[in-house]
Amino acid sequence: MELAARLAREAGDLVREGRPDRVLVAATKSSASDPVTEMDMAAEALLREALGRLRPDDAILGEEGAFRPGTSGLTWVLDPIDGTVNYLYGIPAYAVSVAVVAGGPDPATWTAVAGAVHAVPDGRTWTAGRGLGAFLDGRRLNVNAARPLAESLVGTGFAYTLQRRTEQAQLVAQVLPRVRDIRRIGAASLDLCSIATGGLDLYYERGLKPWDHAAGGLVAMEAGAVVTGLHGATAGEQMTVAGPPASVLELVALLEEHGAASGA
Repeated sequence: MELAARLAREAGDLVREGRPDRVLVAATKSSASDPVTEMDMAAEALLREALGRLRPDDAILGEEGAFRPGTSGLTWVLDPIDGTVNYLYGIPAYAVSVAVVAGGPDPATWTAVAGAVHAVPDGRTWTAGRGLGAFLDGRRLNVNAARPLAESLVGTGFAYTLQRRTEQAQLVAQVLPRVRDIRRIGAASLDLCSIATGGLDLYYERGLKPWDHAAGGLVAMEAGAVVTGLHGATAGEQMTVAGPPASVLELVALLEEHGAASGA
């Protein structure tokens, strides 16, 4: 946990201090609106170099680079800038996410061991260790008490492909009338950490990659949240739902009712 936090802060320093007045797109991924910047690649390179020195036997799974196998049974899961579009536009909601998991690079079978999420613009750092609790800059965290959907502030996010965005827009139209309100921050790791701090009551999103939820999901769970998928599945690309257990049951039922895990 301490190493994850230190690495996340070091990469965060690079991202913060190296941000130019105008950020340029270096490449795109799933669509033309899904950017990668030079700083995404530089921050991941920093993390990989440090782990190569400090944890040479561990595997590395990062958003911007190839999977590096290991022999220890542990895998570091890296998101060098979660919220790249926010970073691109200067919106102060982006983070470095560093987690270590046991059991391989597949979220369906891994066990998250430790993680850290470092909010780059304001310097806050969430940390969690399995069985040790979740913390924000050293302060222990607990999720909000369960409340009815109608009184719950719900976070979500959207994909960058046309078909999935269309499906997500249709789903939001079903969810919004049933909850207090919807927030779209643009960084899944910060959404999950907001569950831990009580800044959101519930969160759901389809399409998350392993690096999007590895650290933030552990922070939420260690603060008392359930982090799950739909129809008995684990959290992951098909759907991630997080929040107090009783509230999650209600939201899962609503999402399943409207076919939230189907489609492209």
